[in-house]
Amino acid sequence: MPEHPYIPNSVQNIKKEMLDEIGVKSVEELFASVPQEIRIKKKLEIPHTTSEYEVRKKIEELLSKNVTSKEMLTFLGGGCWPHYIPAVCDEINSRSEFVTAYAGDAYSDLGRYQALFEFQSMIADLVSMDVVSFPTYDWGSASGDAIRMAILSTGRNEILVPQTISPERLSVIRSYCEQLANIRVVDYSPETGQLNLEDLKSKISSKTAGIYIENPTYLGFIETEGEEISEIAHNHGALFIAGVEPLSLGILTPPGEYGADIVCGEGQPLGMHMYLGGGLLGFIACHDDEQILSSSGHRFVSITKTERKGEWGFTYVLPERSMLNAREKATTITGTATVLWAITAAAYMSLLGPQGMQELAKVIMQKSNYAIKGISELKGVKTPIFNSPHFKEFIVNFEGTGKTTLEVNKALLKCGIQGGKDITKEFPELGKSALYCVTEVHSKKDIDRLVNTLEEIIG
Repeated sequence: MPEHPYIPNSVQNIKKEMLDEIGVKSVEELFASVPQEIRIKKKLEIPHTTSEYEVRKKIEELLSKNVTSKEMLTFLGGGCWPHYIPAVCDEINSRSEFVTAYAGDAYSDLGRYQALFEFQSMIADLVSMDVVSFPTYDWGSASGDAIRMAILSTGRNEILVPQTISPERLSVIRSYCEQLANIRVVDYSPETGQLNLEDLKSKISSKTAGIYIENPTYLGFIETEGEEISEIAHNHGALFIAGVEPLSLGILTPPGEYGADIVCGEGQPLGMHMYLGGGLLGFIACHDDEQILSSSGHRFVSITKTERKGEWGFTYVLPERSMLNAREKATTITGTATVLWAITAAAYMSLLGPQGMQELAKVIMQKSNYAIKGISELKGVKTPIFNSPHFKEFIVNFEGTGKTTLEVNKALLKCGIQGGKDITKEFPELGKSALYCVTEVHSKKDIDRLVNTLEEIIG
């Protein structure tokens, strides 16, 4: 390949020096382990040298084809949700002392550590736990790490998860933990969606390291049997792990109060824009239990007294056990952006406070239930599917309309509305269904528009 202005180290003599340094004769030899069937055989269509203006114009043309959630009414959730972001969150996370502070060490980065300590403290209060970890990529990675903690701290090799779990999260959990434990799925009640306790009792054993649930669930309903599930787990010597959406805790009992040993969740609702799939933030919390804590590969930010009387300092705990190791030896990994999102979440939670969180959760629940009532009155439509309380998300079934979920969503798009997530393939037993999301950003006018548009589409 000739040298190219947009590709670094493409000059032939520089390439040769690099190959000589690592002890191979050619690029082909370097990539000999890459199977032929996945290699690109055709010549890459790399553009010729173009001016900065022309490149910018081309990119802007491509980007103009996208439509943002600000330009279209959206009811799409499923892991990344439309919420209002206070301007102060963007102001704080764009400040140079935060947005560039992704490096540093235990002695030079104390300001960032203080901000992260505040994040940990507020999450701990929210979920009623003692310790909160360094932020992770997202809920999926947090759940994988939390479950792995249960496996390592108990020495057992089986995990039970609900059938209503997010398929994407289950995929991450399997990737994280399948080499350590067998992942078994527990059925749910077709009437309520709640975890089937009889099936749970039949599957739990002395091999079970932990039971993982999500509350609210991926399908939007609230799991009301947390205490019973916790009791079943603990009676068999297993740990109880709960995955949560933090805003729901404005009105729901925190998992630490119904027996959870480890809590994980997604912090995106705490002041993060959706962006291209989301500014995501995972968190893990647990009790101050030495055995559980020692199984975590994550860093913890701690506060302690200094040599000066009345002065406090912030620093890492257990850095040698984390992703600071060589990558192939690390027990887990996280990204630099997650620190920025944790600081953003700290700003958001401090703005709302306990009363603000409660008021916001009530508004979300009221609006989502208003949407459920309106949609349920449409001919041929059924919602909610499960006879359980819901928070923010709910399933809408179009089986009786003669239309598929895809057809309904395409028709909604033509009317400037993004419908719910099509879960027909994810949960085929629920028929032609979509997962709808309603939050504080949706006005009565927005919800009425959705209902009226659905009525016109259904006919």
